[in-house]
Amino acid sequence: MNKIIYAAVALLAGFHSLSGAAPAVKSCKVDGYVGDRIDACINGRVMAQDVDILVEPFRHLTEGDRWQMEFIGKWMLGAIDTYRYQPTPELLAKITDAAVKLMDTQQADGYIGNYKIEDRLKQWDVWGRKYCALSLLDYYRLTGDKRALTTVERLIDDLINDLASAGTEISATGNYRGMASCSILEPTVYLYRLSGKEKYLDFAKSIVESIEREGNSQLVTKGRADIPVAHRFEFPKQWWSYENGHKAYEMMSCYVGLMELGKEIGNPSYLEAAIKTADNIIRNEINIAGSGAAFECWGDWKTSQTTPAYHTMETCVTFTWMQYLSKLWEQTGNPHYADEFERTMYNALMASLRADGGQISKYSPLEGRRVSGEEQCGLPINCCNANGPRGFALIPDFATRVSGDTIFVNLYVPQNATYKLGKNEVSVAVESKFPVTGENTLTITQSKPGKGKAVIALRIPGWCKDKYNIAVQSTEVSPEVKNGYAFINLGKSKTNTITTDFALESRVEERNGMQAVVRGPLVFARDSRYADGYVDECCVIQASPDGVVETRFADSPADFAWITLEVPAILGTDLENHENSTPRYVKFCDFGSAGNDWARDGRYRVWLVKTIHAMSEPYRKY
Repeated sequence: MNKIIYAAVALLAGFHSLSGAAPAVKSCKVDGYVGDRIDACINGRVMAQDVDILVEPFRHLTEGDRWQMEFIGKWMLGAIDTYRYQPTPELLAKITDAAVKLMDTQQADGYIGNYKIEDRLKQWDVWGRKYCALSLLDYYRLTGDKRALTTVERLIDDLINDLASAGTEISATGNYRGMASCSILEPTVYLYRLSGKEKYLDFAKSIVESIEREGNSQLVTKGRADIPVAHRFEFPKQWWSYENGHKAYEMMSCYVGLMELGKEIGNPSYLEAAIKTADNIIRNEINIAGSGAAFECWGDWKTSQTTPAYHTMETCVTFTWMQYLSKLWEQTGNPHYADEFERTMYNALMASLRADGGQISKYSPLEGRRVSGEEQCGLPINCCNANGPRGFALIPDFATRVSGDTIFVNLYVPQNATYKLGKNEVSVAVESKFPVTGENTLTITQSKPGKGKAVIALRIPGWCKDKYNIAVQSTEVSPEVKNGYAFINLGKSKTNTITTDFALESRVEERNGMQAVVRGPLVFARDSRYADGYVDECCVIQASPDGVVETRFADSPADFAWITLEVPAILGTDLENHENSTPRYVKFCDFGSAGNDWARDGRYRVWLVKTIHAMSEPYRKY
């Protein structure tokens, strides 16, 4: 397995700004519905943020248990990735203002934070330092400002000294078996990569040694042993505590750092642990909308997703899952992770953003209504409003990736992008009708055709079940299909036109006596704004024996919805009334649009109760 993994690693070097070599992208613009949502997030969340409010706590060393320190770092990371996607002088000035003000708060000993001296290393202190380090390193990568690099060196040096002075290991600090604190592994690896100083590599290795000690999270050992994430520790006596080893967000953050360190030192066991853990999360935790967790912890939620639960699908979990999938794809090239990224992006992430882009929901349950999360830590913001923009900024970065002489198309969204492949510049324009249909047209233009090899690789989505057609109109080269991608050598043609048609069909999924409608990667929901019946009414969605539903698109889509799908169903329990026993078309919207006005009197629902028919043998399973 190790040879297979690291062959993939050698092929797919890091893409993200902090992961290795600078990206090959020169420009990129996503259009259509997804592009509009990205723009709404930029305008409503990134540009609208008052950074002074987020920096102010660092000027007062009075905290002892809260997490104000994370907000400015999360905002900066989202803003910097947004700038790489859509650079403007205004945004760069805002980022620079935030970075300088944050660096100005550094104490004489190197500490950046707002915790009292006697409370250092406790609660969320190291977690907050992590976000300061991550954001300032990314700022250094963006601008070359060496002050930022020096600031992070002093910050990590101070942490090393604090741990030594306290005579403790890092896994013994903070919460959740030390996973919150140990997630500082990721910026520590980046700091070593950028500074070349061995002491930071040594510190990174010591973090893993601490993780792996008996009684700690043992993410490598438990991951490689394929122990389900919800069963690695006993159910905690106190939820928000050190003993809770099921915290989803912090666990995945640590695996991101482990993958980066494994790549740096050539240790395949870290990637193996991350792969097995992610595959376990997909099998046991990720729900139909591509996210998971309740009260931010794993708990075999995939099985029980049809039962309403408090605080499900936190947006911080959703983004970190997307980040985890992106890192896995970078190091393996496995299109299965792109399939999962696509599902999460279209459903859980899109559902988190209010229609006007001004707020990101803290939780996005599969039924109910969207609401604003609480303001946290005495500030007019919460963790998900700070972190959510990172998910939207990750979309254009992941949509099309470059490795060597190959451009990988992972997401079929309307876009225009230009990449440098040596001396050759390759422009990729995607016109897409997806997900209404599976049709896409890609126009590929080379500035210097024949000056080196140039290849386009098109992801074959898992949901199309290998029912697809790919036609290359401007070259005699036929696509070579391997490892879930169709590889096309662009040859010496200046312009190549490629058309794809991936089979899209609406299907019904059944679980625990409930039904849901999906189409490709999209999940659909009933929404009370359609005013076409009770969203909680039981029904029988009309489907073929293999689950295909003959849906249709509404002639007049609702103004609140991206897509309105009409689904044939028999509603209720009354079969005596002929009108009620005849299937009729009921309106569903894409999950991202469901409840997107956040109205208190609105309601939506994904899983619908399936009415039992006693004369049918299958009813006995209920």
